[in-house]
Amino acid sequence: MSYVLSFSGGLDSTSLLLHLICKKKPVYAISFDYGQKHKIEIEFAKKNIKLLEAHGLNVNHKIVNISSIVSLLESSLTDPNINIPNGHYMDSNMKSTFVPNRNAIFSSVIYAYAISIYKRTLKNTSICLGVHSGDHLIYPDCRPEFYNSIIESFHLGNWDSEFIDTYLPYINFSKSEIIKDGINSCKDLELDFNLIYSNTLTTYSPDEDGYSNGMTGSDVERILSFNELDLKDPGLYNKEWSELLEFALNCEKEIISKD
Repeated sequence: MSYVLSFSGGLDSTSLLLHLICKKKPVYAISFDYGQKHKIEIEFAKKNIKLLEAHGLNVNHKIVNISSIVSLLESSLTDPNINIPNGHYMDSNMKSTFVPNRNAIFSSVIYAYAISIYKRTLKNTSICLGVHSGDHLIYPDCRPEFYNSIIESFHLGNWDSEFIDTYLPYINFSKSEIIKDGINSCKDLELDFNLIYSNTLTTYSPDEDGYSNGMTGSDVERILSFNELDLKDPGLYNKEWSELLEFALNCEKEIISKD
């Protein structure tokens, strides 16, 4: 068995990478440059790959540039003329961060790569993405029914698809449950959780050094998830934890009051 992972360098895909390494099978990771404003996430991904290699944990990591394709699409994540909204993930204005067909494009590439790996190695291969329940409302391409449908289409459209399956272990997980899994994987692999997760980038609006102000929807979800576990987020922020948490909790209260 081999695994092909869509690896952004964020918390979810990094947790899944560690999860897969624990299985002691070959892992192939692809990071996509799709013209995202937070492209520095790829540098964070590379940092963790190097850190893993220093611990004898080797991952075949490739960076694929699809920015020319995504330049045709409209999203606040890629268009310099559209501001990325602040606030809670559940707020309707977060829909502007949706990139049309992004996960379909990612999935198509890693599925094709998985078939090619199978042909070279004759090992069954799983495609893996860190999609989770917190994304379901805002991002329709993170929902189970989407993956059930698109993977069936990939199976119908390829030879050797009987040797390829899908592994989405976080599809019904909350962000805090993903963090717990990352903690367990770090223990199993004898890695420093805080060091690994300081090299994960979740924010949609990092500065040039990768520091976040903690105000975008992805930030707020991450901060609340660490707080749910009574943990301080080791990620890079340009504000004190107390200030970050206060903003996130206020965003959460506003969403609850709207319901």
